[in-house]
Amino acid sequence: MNTIAEDPNRPLVLVVDDDEEIRSAIYELLLSVGIDACCFGSTQELLRAELPDRPGCLILDVRLPGASGLDLQQHLVSRNNMRPIIFLTGHGDIAMTVQAMKAGAIDFLTKPVRDQTLLDAVAAGIEKDISQRAATRLVKQYADRYERLTPREREVLREVARGRLNKQIAFDLDISEVTVKLHRGNVTRKLEATSVGDLIRIWDALPQELRGEHPSYTKE
Repeated sequence: MNTIAEDPNRPLVLVVDDDEEIRSAIYELLLSVGIDACCFGSTQELLRAELPDRPGCLILDVRLPGASGLDLQQHLVSRNNMRPIIFLTGHGDIAMTVQAMKAGAIDFLTKPVRDQTLLDAVAAGIEKDISQRAATRLVKQYADRYERLTPREREVLREVARGRLNKQIAFDLDISEVTVKLHRGNVTRKLEATSVGDLIRIWDALPQELRGEHPSYTKE
């Protein structure tokens, strides 16, 4: 009952529900609008499965055999897996809804649910995952370019991002203003930036562990 296409960019929705009738109904609904799906009867089945890395979302029941849907959500979040989740349950309450939404769920729907309501939530989940993946790829590009910088160039970039002028950076680092300009030019070229605004955006997008570096420098 599972559909796996070859196209890695084609969205894939993962459905986890212990009710086979509900799984089949959701699968047929998604298939009817051209969306690929994989169905599982428990969180354990999902975690054991070898799945392609494709954009999409999860449709997840709350109460399941073994680990619950909320448990699975926490498991994924702890591993920085931010695949959007739509909770679909017949046993929801306000506390569950608040917990799920605070942890990043797209929606918390109650069975029975209208087909269009579920499809709208799925569309929102897929769109969010595609956007998140694009943002992740962009950050990786920035991080890879950042690795090309020398320790001194990284320090100059940090100061530029703080809004410091060349003469202020030169004073702080005890180097000449000409040297600062040289480093700024190298930073701009290596990061493939076109303006100071680009440099600031790239800096702000870098992971905290990179921006938090405080290497020791020698005078130049």
